Amino acid sequence: MSNEGAAPKVSVVIPICNVEGFLDECLNSVCSQTLRELEIICLNDGSKDGSSAIMHEHASRDPRIICIDKANEGYGATCNRGLDMAQGEYIAIVEPDDYLLPGMFAEMLDFAEGFGDQIDVVKTPWYDLAKWDNPETLVKKPSLLFGSLKTSQKPFVLEDAPVLIEGHPSIWSALYRREFLNQKGIRFRPYPGAGWADNPFLVETLCRAQSIVYLDKPFYCYRNDLPGSTKNHGSDEKIALPFNRWLDMTEIMEQLGVTDEGVWCAHALRGFNYVNGAILDDGWDNPVVQRKTCELFERLPECYVLECGKLSVAKKRFYFEVLGKPVPHMSHVPYVRYLASRAARAVRTQGVGFLAKDIRRFAGNKIQKSGMEVVGK
Repeated sequence: MSNEGAAPKVSVVIPICNVEGFLDECLNSVCSQTLRELEIICLNDGSKDGSSAIMHEHASRDPRIICIDKANEGYGATCNRGLDMAQGEYIAIVEPDDYLLPGMFAEMLDFAEGFGDQIDVVKTPWYDLAKWDNPETLVKKPSLLFGSLKTSQKPFVLEDAPVLIEGHPSIWSALYRREFLNQKGIRFRPYPGAGWADNPFLVETLCRAQSIVYLDKPFYCYRNDLPGSTKNHGSDEKIALPFNRWLDMTEIMEQLGVTDEGVWCAHALRGFNYVNGAILDDGWDNPVVQRKTCELFERLPECYVLECGKLSVAKKRFYFEVLGKPVPHMSHVPYVRYLASRAARAVRTQGVGFLAKDIRRFAGNKIQKSGMEVVGK
């Protein structure tokens, strides 16, 4: 018996802009989910290619798809329109150049319902797709989040698992309870273009959630940037973008009164990751990189830098040098312990072969600037 006329369990919001090469695969993966009670909201954000025709063609075959064609407003504003339209108990956000494994929504929803409480956020790891432009070179591997947390036995809050905000702002490997978002007034910031609007949304949802559960099983297949695709940004605005979003996230955490040391250390780690990425992409000699690095470090209290065991001594030293502060004595032990635990997790979850590749990547992507060890993303 078909359940396609039932009230939606999950509203899937898909912001679409010039993705004709990927959209068919994306929509096929959503429409073929084993959970049938879906509302699929496709929002064409002023595409100039054939994306609109593709989404309408899928809608002609699947009545669960709602198509919206509109002028270009950017990722955040487009997602907000989808959130405002949604009727499902939970909301999922899917980026149109990615795809899902068939059981994603069914397993996540069953997992959440097993707790008997209202769950604000259901979170999972994901698969990273690298070198995806050629089927012969495609590499698919679980994200670093996989294995870093155990599948939940009870709901928790962010302070119990700050690792959720350390890495990629993976807002799409999650379900959000619609009433939680509405009651808290959580929406995306309507930045122009893509705008990295996922960053503030990640922090606000997880900082304000009172019941998070984590299922340590990847379903979402995420296409990473191709090698070299982010090198040498064409404008100062693009270079400054990750720094500005980190500052926006900092502002949200301050406004929410976040005081937990673990959460702030995780946020510090993200800040260093953005600095690393900017140096790798545009070079330390770039004045925007230098200026925005200084601005970021000025907003980052040194206590959280010193306490973060996942930062090397070289990176911590760089922080003090950039700010012109005396460099204190710091032990290498916490970082060595972190590397050992990461290596053990890599062997446990992905095998010795992956660990060897990870070590080679770590060594091959290392550059030096003022004593700072900069590791590739």
